[in-house]
Amino acid sequence: MSLLVVGSMAFDSIRSPFGEVEKVVGGSATYFSLAASYLAPVRLVSVVGADFPPEVIRMLGSRSIDTRGLTIAEGRTFHWKGFYEYDLNTAHTVTTELNVFRDFAPVLPEEYRDTPYVFLGNIAPSLQLDILRQVRRPKLIALDTMNYWIESSPGPLREVIEKVDILMVNEGEIRMLTGEYNLVKAARMVIGWGPGRVVIKRGEYGVLNLSDSTMFAAPAYPLETIFDPTGAGDSFAGGFMGYLAGRAGKDLVDNDFRLATMYGSAIASFTVEAFSTERLQNLTPEDISERLGSFLTLTEFRV
Repeated sequence: MSLLVVGSMAFDSIRSPFGEVEKVVGGSATYFSLAASYLAPVRLVSVVGADFPPEVIRMLGSRSIDTRGLTIAEGRTFHWKGFYEYDLNTAHTVTTELNVFRDFAPVLPEEYRDTPYVFLGNIAPSLQLDILRQVRRPKLIALDTMNYWIESSPGPLREVIEKVDILMVNEGEIRMLTGEYNLVKAARMVIGWGPGRVVIKRGEYGVLNLSDSTMFAAPAYPLETIFDPTGAGDSFAGGFMGYLAGRAGKDLVDNDFRLATMYGSAIASFTVEAFSTERLQNLTPEDISERLGSFLTLTEFRV
């Protein structure tokens, strides 16, 4: 089944201990769409400026990614500049230039409104609420957010959290959101607000996936080569939601969410192996299957 994503497309300028790049392709919706497209058809809603490379749009369209919801506006594309120290779990922002993204007010094409799986990327909660008013009877809605919206728009953010099925955040964000340091208690608090599931991204420490009655923890894949963690969380979300959407209308059970966590973790592990989307856009189904097998070997034990 189709999967709708609404989020940012951007240029990123990044410095890490392992290299530096200027104005490479990034953005939450870009990473999400590429990751999910290996598992399900994607409908992309975003905005870029006239300076965005047309060959990247053509590359996205050559995948299972419908780009009719992408607006090309006059002006410059959203640009984020930041750096990582040896603690690759923390991104340090140098500058954020919203540019055309400042006036982003997404209107879904009519054929997108019945998309059964919806991912609300890291955008203003007011826009996320507006998207929810535009979609009709979605089967599953997941939401991402960040510390900026937690601090600046707590009311609208709480309102949209109450309307979704899954909240995906990192461990710092859920602690800020709830005021609770313990991640399990924090997740239980959020579940009490409305979502049936909370997925906590923990960087090099893996993922914690909780519902009201279950808990599942997945490790991060131990890599020898890591260049850039930018987009890893969005790639995880794409793999996670892509797997669920690819279940082709079957009733989802707890094991599906566990497998979705592993697919997301496997695909995200490739993202960090290169800057920008370079590694992500050159995967094969065999690459993903092999990495999943490695995860199985990594976590299997007998008693």
